[in-house]
Amino acid sequence: MSEYNVAIVGATGLVGRKIIQVLEERRFPVKNLILLASEKSAGSKLKFNSDDIKVEKLSPEKFKGVEIAFFSAGTDVSCEFVPEAVKRNCIVIDNSSAFRLRDDVPLVVPEVG
Repeated sequence: MSEYNVAIVGATGLVGRKIIQVLEERRFPVKNLILLASEKSAGSKLKFNSDDIKVEKLSPEKFKGVEIAFFSAGTDVSCEFVPEAVKRNCIVIDNSSAFRLRDDVPLVVPEVG
């Protein structure tokens, strides 16, 4: 099974922490987990599979080599950084409403599709 380089934007928030929990519970094949947040939260640590992972300050360069990024930091952050992640060939799953009405962006509703 392949493993993936995964980033979580908004990792220290409630939804970000829940994404970390679900990745653990589902044993999602994570090679490297990059936790991203605001400058205020950078430097803190969160647990993933018993490892302490340092939260890094969000910047476009952080998406280099990332294959899947979960965004849960609000519309403004998504509007600024989702294009940066996509530019670096990253698959993005965004929890904001930033791209919901765009015809060129697929909308996935787990309970439906």
